[in-house]
Amino acid sequence: MRHRYLGMTTAIAVLSTTVLAGCSGTTGSGGTTLRLVAADYGNSPETSSSIYWKKVASAFEKDHPNIKVDVDVRSWKTVDADVAGMVKDGDAPDMAQVGAFADYANEGKLYSADQILSVPVQSGFVTQLADAGKVNQVQYGLPFVASTRLLFYNRKLFENAGISAPKNWDDIESDAQALKSDGVSVPFALPLGTEESQAETMMWMLSGGGGYTSTADGSYSIDSDENVNTFKWLQHNLVGKGLTGPVAPAKLDRADAFKEFTEGKVGMLNGHPTLMNDARKAHIDFGMVPMPGKDGKAKNSMGVADWMMAFKQNGHAKEIGEFLDFAYDDKNVMDFVKQYDLLPVTYSANTLMAADKGHNDLREFQKTLGASELYPFGKSSWSQVSDTIKKNIGKAVEPGADPQQILTKISKDANAADAAASASHGK
Repeated sequence: MRHRYLGMTTAIAVLSTTVLAGCSGTTGSGGTTLRLVAADYGNSPETSSSIYWKKVASAFEKDHPNIKVDVDVRSWKTVDADVAGMVKDGDAPDMAQVGAFADYANEGKLYSADQILSVPVQSGFVTQLADAGKVNQVQYGLPFVASTRLLFYNRKLFENAGISAPKNWDDIESDAQALKSDGVSVPFALPLGTEESQAETMMWMLSGGGGYTSTADGSYSIDSDENVNTFKWLQHNLVGKGLTGPVAPAKLDRADAFKEFTEGKVGMLNGHPTLMNDARKAHIDFGMVPMPGKDGKAKNSMGVADWMMAFKQNGHAKEIGEFLDFAYDDKNVMDFVKQYDLLPVTYSANTLMAADKGHNDLREFQKTLGASELYPFGKSSWSQVSDTIKKNIGKAVEPGADPQQILTKISKDANAADAAASASHGK
């Protein structure tokens, strides 16, 4: 959601201890105060998630009179740096909902999930999400909300061109050719610019049978044969044939691609629930299908999650656990995801969503969650590697470029960054 991820204007909430009545983390009555700083997934004061968190905090405090929760909302643009600054200054929050947790876990600054959560809550997370929150096989990142990606297509443009939704890569190419012949300016939008190209890259890698890391040892395998072949296909079969529109993929950002889709200029592109809502508001008749694999169904879809983590500094494991157990109650989870059209991170809440007819439009996204693969969040190097991908991956599809050479350079840099991160943490 770093938007990034869910394509919305966001902000964050962190839970940290405040000093009241001259005593760290305690109230005058001997209770404990936790400061909540959480992401604002809204796009206006009326939709700010600070309203949600204050409601949750108030309800929690009624049942836990000795624990007070202060809510502090911060922007996604600064929250990671803000929390890093707090930690550096020795003023770590009790809890922070941010984009990355592995560095803090490797430094021994976080509680593990089993140290703070009740067994039912910890075991209730969707397995793929819980696993993505692990560092060295221990879960430190608690998934907060999730999303998956689907291939969107403009029904009207498809009907005009006499084509149907693609089921494999050959279909994507032939559909794009038909759309181009029918005068569609952007048959397939391929945003590999610096905004969020690490997501588009991962979707195509999974579609081609590859991914960011090796299943054998967990190292970065960005230049695997599967990934290289995927980018050669994109370069020759889509970009090289003029099927991705007038803007070079390396210069096309996701937000611009989404905007053009809502203007009826794009035939196909990968998207998330926010695009669904924006397209509906723009009166675009669209369809959605799982991203096809090269020869049919892809091995995995791409999932995305935002995270909650709990810091040890103030020693409030019991109080943090009580609040998070409350926050992950089905009612609270559903209230949040309903408001922002996101996917819940627990099995029980997903069951509730599946049974709610009011969420029919999210079911296609929900169906892919269980088989989704997430970014390698557990690697301390991921933030740096993601930035490298954003800056360089678009070059791999440029006419005349050598995808093998470019992916190999990115992969070598990624593994060097991973080795350096491991060395700095004494791994």
